Amino acid sequence: MKIGCIKTGCIKTATPRLQGLQGLGCAGAQVVQSLGQWLGWLLVWGVLWVGVTPGVEAGALADRITDFPHWIHPPVTRPVQGDLVYPQWFEGTWQATSTLVEQVAPLAPGVVTPGFDRNSSQLQKPVSFPVRFVRHIPPQDRVNTFLLLPPAQDSQVVADRAFNGLSIAQAYVGESGVVSVTVNDRNPNEQLTRLQGNVQLLTVVSDRATETPNSTQFITTEVCQQIFRGLSSPFLNLVETTTAYQYQPPLAQQPARMSADQITAIYLSPQDPDYFKAGDHPVALYRYQLHLQRL
Repeated sequence: MKIGCIKTGCIKTATPRLQGLQGLGCAGAQVVQSLGQWLGWLLVWGVLWVGVTPGVEAGALADRITDFPHWIHPPVTRPVQGDLVYPQWFEGTWQATSTLVEQVAPLAPGVVTPGFDRNSSQLQKPVSFPVRFVRHIPPQDRVNTFLLLPPAQDSQVVADRAFNGLSIAQAYVGESGVVSVTVNDRNPNEQLTRLQGNVQLLTVVSDRATETPNSTQFITTEVCQQIFRGLSSPFLNLVETTTAYQYQPPLAQQPARMSADQITAIYLSPQDPDYFKAGDHPVALYRYQLHLQRL
C-alpha cells in the first residue's frame, strides 16, 4: 500500500483550528471549530463512498480492530477499483448516531497533532444524521441493459455518497457552513466538499480492503488522500478508516439495526517536519461507536 500523500488532520504547520480535520477545510471561526469533529467523520463515513476491493487475508482486519490502540503501521490494502459494494442488508435509509469514545496519541509527547487536545471536547457527545444505501447497476451491465442483454451480475448495494457526505457535513458544521458535496461522475472514490469562504476539500480514496466474517458482519478499511484548497497554504493529509459492522435483523415491530466499531488513524504526510520521526506510525487514533436504525 502506498502511504505518503494527502490526508486529514495531522500537519503540525497548519493553524490549530485546522487540526483534526478529516475531510473539509475551514471557513470562518464557527465553521472551523466544528470541522475537527466532522472531518473525522467524513473519513469515518468515507466508507460510505468507496469502492470494491477483494478481501485481504482472512481475519486481518478483525485482528486490527482487536489490536487497537497498538497500531504501528497502515493496514494491508489494495488500490481501489470502482465503488465499495456492501452486503444486501445495508440497503435503505438509516438514522445514524456517532460517538467519539476514545482517542490516543501513540507517539506522544514526541509527536502530537495540535488538534488532538481540542478534539477531546467531543468525547462522549453523540451526533446524529441520516445516511442511505442504494442499489446500483455496475457500469459494464448498463451497456448490456441498453442492448437488451442479460446483466453480467446482479445490482449491487452502494452508498449514496453525495447524500451521505452532505448529511454528515451539515450535522457537524451546520447547514449554513456547507455549500455543496459532489461526487465525480466518473470516479465514485473522488468527492469534493465546498464550504463557506471559498474553501474546498478534495477527498480521494486510494486503497481499501474488506472482510465478511459471516452473514451479519462486514469489515472494511480504506485509505484516503485529502487536499484542502482555498487556504493560505496547501494542506495535505493521509487518513485510514477501519470499520466493523454488525447487523441486527428486524424483530417483531423493531426495525433493523446496525452497530459498528470505527477507528480513524491519522498519518503524517512527507511534507510535515515530523514525518521522519513518525514514519508509517499513526500519530492520532480516534475510536467511534456507531449505531444505525433503518427508517
